[in-house]
Amino acid sequence: MAESPLVLVSNRGPVTFGPDGEIRRGTGGLVTALIGLASHRDVTWIASAMTEQDVEAAGRNGGRPFSVTAPGGGDYLVKLVASDPDAYDRFYNIMANPMLWFIQHYLWDLSNAPDIRRNETEAFEFGYNVVNEDLARAVLEEIEGVENPVVMVNDYHLYTLPGLIRGVRPDVFLHHFVHIPWSQSDSWRVLPTVIRKEIYDGILSNDIIGFHTRSYRRNFLQCCQDLLDLDVDHDNGVVQCGGREVWVRAYPLPIDSRAVQAVAQRPRTRELEEELLRRRREHLILRVDRADLSKNVLRGFSAFDTFLEQHPEFRERVTFIAQLMPSRTDVPEYSEYLERIEAVVAVVNHRHGSPDWMPIQLKLRDDLEEAVAAYKHYDVLIVNAMFDGMNLVAKEGPMVNEHAGVSILSENTGAHEELGEYALSVNPFDIQELADSIHAALTMDPQERRRRHEGLKLTVTARNPGDWVDEQLADIRRKGEQR
Repeated sequence: MAESPLVLVSNRGPVTFGPDGEIRRGTGGLVTALIGLASHRDVTWIASAMTEQDVEAAGRNGGRPFSVTAPGGGDYLVKLVASDPDAYDRFYNIMANPMLWFIQHYLWDLSNAPDIRRNETEAFEFGYNVVNEDLARAVLEEIEGVENPVVMVNDYHLYTLPGLIRGVRPDVFLHHFVHIPWSQSDSWRVLPTVIRKEIYDGILSNDIIGFHTRSYRRNFLQCCQDLLDLDVDHDNGVVQCGGREVWVRAYPLPIDSRAVQAVAQRPRTRELEEELLRRRREHLILRVDRADLSKNVLRGFSAFDTFLEQHPEFRERVTFIAQLMPSRTDVPEYSEYLERIEAVVAVVNHRHGSPDWMPIQLKLRDDLEEAVAAYKHYDVLIVNAMFDGMNLVAKEGPMVNEHAGVSILSENTGAHEELGEYALSVNPFDIQELADSIHAALTMDPQERRRRHEGLKLTVTARNPGDWVDEQLADIRRKGEQR
């Protein structure tokens, strides 16, 4: 089983092609995780064609896998799958985001939304399922005639795909890793029963289902019991379904510390670092995030506003750098959220700023080198997400920080299971607690800062992406031997 051909399938691939023919690295934590997997084993990576140029690249290669070198290194065998544009729009912008993303991050304001009408049910049938069928067809082509194939499915975009593959190839070994939180049972009752059943039937067609944390694993097992009345072994993480035994496991995702350190040494990173130090005040607070509703950016700024109001002695002595990457701006909720972020920053800066001091520096861009330059010099790193699958920023920052920086970490991030002992834990909805934690971090005894920082650094370097891959492949081997 260990040497069986390995197929990786996700919505987003390791690279995407730009309008001038340039090759760009795929964005997001999922791609970062899977690049580690693809580097560890020979795999064929199947993903959706995201741009017109991706579609053209797929066409030039006759829809077959082709080799591509990613920016920054790494060769991948990729197979890009083009779906009907209208189907893909329904799949991504109505069903995957926001419907499933909002359910799994508890983002719906249920007294107001969602309203599920024909538009949503048709988006599932003629969008979500169509794209899952397109990718399933590509997987089946790839494993045709192959003995003991292993297919590793990824994330919330592809919940119905495993059932489609299992129906044609009952011999295939299916492993599904969910990179975002798995929410509790009642949150799933938002979905119409028929859609919910299709999603659960699909994901339970896998042999192994993986999550970042024990908490999400526990939620999934409880959902199987509450929503489907299945026989569930909570202690051993096993669901009995259709005469099959499904393993449910937790595999916390580590960072590639060597890669982060390599970015820290790049010439451009050093230039940006010098510029930051030239402008730096006595204290630096940092957050690096996507401008996603789940990241809780507004409450973070409100807590900083409260902190400055209650501790005026820190005015003109502290700067809050917020580097935010605009996200899903074609989804109305996200474009509105970005506008609200900019408005709150303007209010805080007007209320507390002076002619030569701007309390919050808002940077709306995705710039890894700029982020790492700031990682090296923060005094406080804020990660106050409402809910997060893992949150790699919480691990990357302490890895390269040179100021014994203090991490303020939401108890609802996946990273909290590993890092909570050494961070200042906060309830992400408690603005006063976050304001108090900012003050506690900035006034903390230097020895205590060092103790916490060293603990964080030891924890994030204890495992690497190779370990994450090996843990999953070891379970695939073990379960495969039982079949």
